[in-house]
Amino acid sequence: MSDAKDKADAPAAAPKKKKSKLVFILVVALVLVGGGGAGAYFYFNRPAPAEGEAREEPADESTPPGIVEMEPFVVNLADPGGQRYVRVAMRLLTRDEEQARALKENAVDSARLRAAILEILSMQTADALVTAEGKQALKAAIAERASQAVRELKVTDVLFVEFIVQ
Repeated sequence: MSDAKDKADAPAAAPKKKKSKLVFILVVALVLVGGGGAGAYFYFNRPAPAEGEAREEPADESTPPGIVEMEPFVVNLADPGGQRYVRVAMRLLTRDEEQARALKENAVDSARLRAAILEILSMQTADALVTAEGKQALKAAIAERASQAVRELKVTDVLFVEFIVQ
């Protein structure tokens, strides 16, 4: 008689497992849909740039960038003891060829540009420069500082053609 009671209770337990699986699947689906909706909301409702902020103009694909070839830099690094140095040869990409030509012809602007890059390089440490992140940060700093040093110059990229830390 006790076997009959156990068999009668067994089918009642099976639907509870099916219901718990269904509830779990519904909760997971609801979380995924909610997360996707929140992501879309934040992506499409980004604040517009402020009126005073400079906007990047899209590069004209028909105009090739200008290239400013820099003489190699050899600079003592800011490491303790001053025993380490960096040798860097680079090319600066400008918005167009006319900017590059104007910089090459203007000795004062060329000297300002070289001085600005020397200042940035002399503040670096060897530990920072040997990492990929350090090199990327240096590229960004050089591009920004070069554009500030020469007002008419817009550096779009910095290409290292030689980079030695010793």
